[in-house]
Parts: sequence; structure tokens; C-alpha cells
Amino acid sequence: MIVFLNGAFIPEEAATVSVFDRGFVYGDGLFETIRLYRGRPFRWDDHGARLQRGAEFLGIRLPFSPHQLRSSVEELVHRNKLTEASLRIVLSRGVGPRGYSTQGADCPTLVMSLHSAPTTRPSPLHWRLITASPRIVPNDPLSRHKTCNKLPNILARAEADARDADEALLLNTRGEVAEATGANLFWIDGQTVFTPLLDSGALPGITRAVVIGICGGLSIPCLERPLQPELLRNAEGVFLTSSGVEVVEALSLDGYPLRRSELTARVHQAYRSLVSELDPKFIV
Repeated sequence: MIVFLNGAFIPEEAATVSVFDRGFVYGDGLFETIRLYRGRPFRWDDHGARLQRGAEFLGIRLPFSPHQLRSSVEELVHRNKLTEASLRIVLSRGVGPRGYSTQGADCPTLVMSLHSAPTTRPSPLHWRLITASPRIVPNDPLSRHKTCNKLPNILARAEADARDADEALLLNTRGEVAEATGANLFWIDGQTVFTPLLDSGALPGITRAVVIGICGGLSIPCLERPLQPELLRNAEGVFLTSSGVEVVEALSLDGYPLRRSELTARVHQAYRSLVSELDPKFIV
């Protein structure tokens, strides 16, 4: 596999980053995961804008313009001959002096790599969920950005793996459900779709925003509300969203079976139609 490293296209086995890079030492950086359909990055502008906002928040200089990055993605796809894939972009502050001070760390590292995408399906995947023990902080400005330092998510996902579950829900210190370790959460009550408030600690996911727009197009009300975990047991349906897996239906939570709603299938079908649309305006 060929990867993009600081402007060069290099075989992955030859691509190296310094052991003193702050992304490695402190998790001082950002990442984005973007789904590619037919070689085109889905919602490129939205992902790029979020990366830019994160870089500005952390004070990391983006070493390439959005146009340069997009052109490099096209070249990366061409060199790897991989059109159905997940693109991962990692931006770190780069090498700097020892310690937490960012002074002197002015040469950022940027890596882009392609990975095989999950197989698309005509119906949603089905996941078993657990409630994880790590807690996140509500109203944390860092939760709005995809930082490389994701230890609560890592520990929560380890709990899910240990309990033979597919994904774990993260609660905040108020006891509200914020998100899953790698996805946003939605639940259904009647003919209305709900999703946790962003100030609960949820990431403003790109796929989350797409699904909210899909609900509007289908005339399905979609509202943001605080969520106590016990309410999910009475929900008429629960699903999760991310760029990688698109729309996934939840089958159980902590071993308790969850109800299933036809609205989940409608949202999934609408999402699949959107990404299958040949018109490039739906891709950018």
C-alpha cells in the first residue's frame, strides 16, 4: 500500500515518523476518517472543514491547502487502485522540544492512508451494545474535534471487546448518553428520531449531520435531546451512524433486547441511495 507522508507518496513499509513526534508522544494531533465511494471522498468539504476547525483550535498549522489535499487523495486512490475505501488523515504537531510546551514544534506531520471499506449491505448491520464505565466531560470543547488522544473511547471499546459486544456507549459525568466509541447514536420514539445534544460530549459527526438532513427529506422529525441510558430500553428503535459503517441498527444493550423500527430501515435505505447517486454534487 502507498501512503501519503508530508507531500511524498511512499510504500507503507518505508514510511516513518519520528519517535519524538508529539502525535506519538502526547496524542497531540487530529484525525479524520472519510469514506470513498467510486474513488470519491464522501462529504469532503465537511470533513475538511472539521479538520481545519480542529487545527485552528489546537493551533496546528495545516501544511497543505484543501485543494492540495484533495488532489493528493485522487493520486493516492490512483496509485493504490482502491476506489471503495476508507481514507484516514492524521495531522500531528510534529517534533518539538521535550515537555508540554508547543514552542518549537512548528513542522507538522500529515499522513493519509487508504483502508478497505466495510462491505455495503442492502439492510443495516446489527450490533450488540454495552454501557461502558469510562465517563466523558459534558461541554468539553475538545469533544467537538477528532483529537488523536481518545483514551476514554479506547478503554470503552476494550470493555466491549471483553464482553463480546460490537460497540460501547459512552456516558458523561451527568449520567447522560453522549455517543458510542466510534459512532453517533440515534433513538426512535413514535415517528420521531432523537439524538443526544452535542453539549453532552458528542462529536458533531459528519454522518450524524447527513442523517439529520435525511430525516428532514423524509419528513421524519429529528430532535436533539438529553438521554438517560434507561430510556433506550423503552425506545422503539436505536441506531448508530459513522462514516465507516454508515447506519447500524442496535439489537441489544447490556444484554437487554432492543426494539426495532422500520424508520431505521428507511433512513438506511435513504443513506444508501445518497451515496449511490452518480451526481458528484452528492459526493463533495
